[in-house]
Amino acid sequence: MTTIGADVSRQRSYWDRHAHNYDASMRLLGGPLPRVLELTAEAVRGADTVLEVAAGTGIFTNIIARGARHVVATDYSAPMVEELRKRVAASGSSNVECRQADIYALELEPASLDVVVAANVLHLLPDLPRAFEAIRRVLKPGGVFVAPTFCHDETLGSKVVSRLLAVTGFPGQRRFSAEGLVGTLERAGFEARRSVLVPGIIPVLYVDAIKELHSQA
Repeated sequence: MTTIGADVSRQRSYWDRHAHNYDASMRLLGGPLPRVLELTAEAVRGADTVLEVAAGTGIFTNIIARGARHVVATDYSAPMVEELRKRVAASGSSNVECRQADIYALELEPASLDVVVAANVLHLLPDLPRAFEAIRRVLKPGGVFVAPTFCHDETLGSKVVSRLLAVTGFPGQRRFSAEGLVGTLERAGFEARRSVLVPGIIPVLYVDAIKELHSQA
């Protein structure tokens, strides 16, 4: 097994184990979420088709569904998708399709989506360039990539908390600052449109970006 393959396997095992207590864990780190959810809702409002990758237990899913015509919500962990389906069913949202799917192998038509949402996952992905390539492939030219992300390297406090999390086995792959995250997106072929740093124990940078029109992916 390759190093990246081993990382993916370990990560999936971690999220399989923690699917049922994920929402409880967010009570500590989820302070920025209400504002980030508001900003995400604004970004997807009026979209025809939205893909959500790494949807987890669906914290963002129902907010997205209120503003979009159709949502495909995915996660690679089967227990996470189980929790996702429960949350969507409880909300009564009829425009959400839940799938178990890997971000690196999205079975969707090229250039078919108005918006892709990847909330709080970019710092976790073992192969970030490959993930960006997959997202760019399915987004229409000029489509919107919404990528709110925990910025573990933004403040002294967040750096300390991040390293404590690592000791517990949290499968982080990189630590972003707000500036570093925007730069990473722009180097990957996205033009940052809006960014808002929302404070918290670990701050979240809400950022949405446009797939550059010259992109061929």
